[in-house]
Amino acid sequence: MGANGRNRTYERAGIEARLAADNPRLRFEDGALRRTYRTHDWKATLMVVNTIGHLAEAAWHHPDMALSYGRVDVGLSTHDAKGITDKDFVLARKIEEVVSENVASRQLHHLSEYRPFQSQSL
Repeated sequence: MGANGRNRTYERAGIEARLAADNPRLRFEDGALRRTYRTHDWKATLMVVNTIGHLAEAAWHHPDMALSYGRVDVGLSTHDAKGITDKDFVLARKIEEVVSENVASRQLHHLSEYRPFQSQSL
């Protein structure tokens, strides 16, 4: 890890090792942790975006997102540190826990009921 201000940033080898161990669905590309979530319709896409936005606000960390009819592209990096920090890995894991399982099972109506503030820390 390299030091950069208050946030310690990971080097490429450390990022790839941590992804392989903790979250193999993500990839490191263009300086960010990236994942594409496929959805089955526009409403599901919007629910995924809103859920990720809610989780990001709770974590005080804000991903880059792009969306279209059946997909949401998410990119995580810590802008003020100019790299990947623990905040990115923690938020990526939380997004996976909440979004990935619900997208796969098409149980997206549960996403609107998720409350990250109830005795959960990011």
